[in-house]
Amino acid sequence: MKRHISIFSILIITALIGSGGLFAQTRVPNLNNFDQAPYHFGFQLGINQMFFTIKTKQDFQKTLYLNNSSFDQVPDLNCDTAHLYSVLANPTYGFVIGIVSNLRMGEYFDLRFTPSLTFGERGITYNIQNSEESSVPRFDDVTKNIQSTFVDFPLWIRFKGKRINNTRPYVLAGAKYALDLASNAKKKDNSTVSHVFLDKHDLYGELGVGFDFYTAYFKFGTEVRMSYGLFDILKRDQTIYTSGIERLNSKIFQLAFTFE
Repeated sequence: MKRHISIFSILIITALIGSGGLFAQTRVPNLNNFDQAPYHFGFQLGINQMFFTIKTKQDFQKTLYLNNSSFDQVPDLNCDTAHLYSVLANPTYGFVIGIVSNLRMGEYFDLRFTPSLTFGERGITYNIQNSEESSVPRFDDVTKNIQSTFVDFPLWIRFKGKRINNTRPYVLAGAKYALDLASNAKKKDNSTVSHVFLDKHDLYGELGVGFDFYTAYFKFGTEVRMSYGLFDILKRDQTIYTSGIERLNSKIFQLAFTFE
C-alpha cells in the first residue's frame, strides 16, 4: 500500500509543478473579473486511488472456520477447517468526471457543489491457514476484487488565498454523500465464486488543497483531495471473508483537474 501511495504522491507533485510552470509563464493578468461573478460553472476530470481501512477483530486468528454439508465458511477453498491469518487492502486506480457549480460567498470564500461519477475497484487479500486433512497446514491467498461506481454529491467550503499574477491557492473542506451503484451488481451472478458485498450508502469527510490558474479564456485548476468514509460498509455473511473484520471503511485519494 505504501508503494501505491508513493506513486500517487509523485503524480500529484509532478502535476502541480507542471501546471505551475505552464500557467505562470506570463505576468499579464487574465480574467480580472472572473472571481467577482456571483456564480460560475465548469467541469472536472480526475484520477483516484481507492482502498479500504480495515480493522480486524481482536484475536481473529484464533477463530476456527469449518466447511461441512450444512454451510461452507471457507468457500473457494477445498478444506475442512481453516484460520484467517491476515487481511490486507489492495489499492487500485480509477477516474472521476463531474460538473462544477460555484457560489461566491465573499472575497476569500466560495461554496462549491460538484456532483460526479467515480469509477474504481478495490481488492482485499486474505491469507488463510488451510488444514485440508493434513498434519502440515499450508497458507493460501484469496483476493476479492470489489468494483465500485459512485454517484457523489459533495458540498465544500473553499478558502482562497490572495491572487498572485495568474495563480491563486486554496484549501477546501466539506462532506459528501456517495451512492455505490455497483455494490450489489454480483448478487445475481450464477458462478460458484463467493463475493464480498458492501453497503451502497456512505458519508465521507473531505479535505483538499489546490491551485487555480487563470488563462486567457478559462480558469484551470489542479486539486488534491482525501476522502475518508465514516460508515462501516461491510455486509457480513458469516464466512471467513467477513467474520474477522470489525470495521471496513472506505478511503479515496483524488487528483482532479477543473475547467471553469
